[in-house]
Amino acid sequence: MKVFTIKLGRLLLGFLLCAASTVMALNSKLGLSPWDVLHQGISKTIGITIGKASITISLLIILISLCIKVQIGLGTIANIFVVGILIDKINATGMIPVSQNLATGILMMVASLIMMAVGCFLYIGCELGCGPRDGLMIAIVNKTGKSIRLIRFCLEGAALVLGWSLGGKAGIGTVVTVFGMGYFMQFVFALFHFDVSRLRHKAITDYFKVPDKKEYN
Repeated sequence: MKVFTIKLGRLLLGFLLCAASTVMALNSKLGLSPWDVLHQGISKTIGITIGKASITISLLIILISLCIKVQIGLGTIANIFVVGILIDKINATGMIPVSQNLATGILMMVASLIMMAVGCFLYIGCELGCGPRDGLMIAIVNKTGKSIRLIRFCLEGAALVLGWSLGGKAGIGTVVTVFGMGYFMQFVFALFHFDVSRLRHKAITDYFKVPDKKEYN
């Protein structure tokens, strides 16, 4: 129970950093993230809110992930809803200032990338399940043997192109995220000697498994 409590605390801290990173990127005024460009494009195309578009994409990615046998854990489900709630709360407090010039915006964008990478390291390392997008990234990395940098670039780039084609708006920060997020994640993971191929995430179904009778003999 103590181990689970520690993992849960680490999970929530990781989510908090990811949420703060998102708000910082938005307040940099340099453009939406690639995935938010996609959410905005879908929102404009089919007339739903960006939040609902985000949840829809998350659920779609989970379905794709299940097809390639990605473990869906408590962290996966929590990521969909908790990060969004934290983003709204942080935004409401106004604790992260809005950039007033290009130089400040660039610094905030770089800081947001670092914060996101550290947040992902913290919550993914709990082995309670990845967020939909990170889970898909790790699954592709493990199956192809390619670098996190390359796979993240491909996923972010695909989200940007599709979102832009649907009417989503991109900026210089969007392009920086496409090219930079993978590099920052790979750097942070290497800094902490974090090997995603060694992760053994606990799936939701594991909590309902009946112990083998041999365990009682």
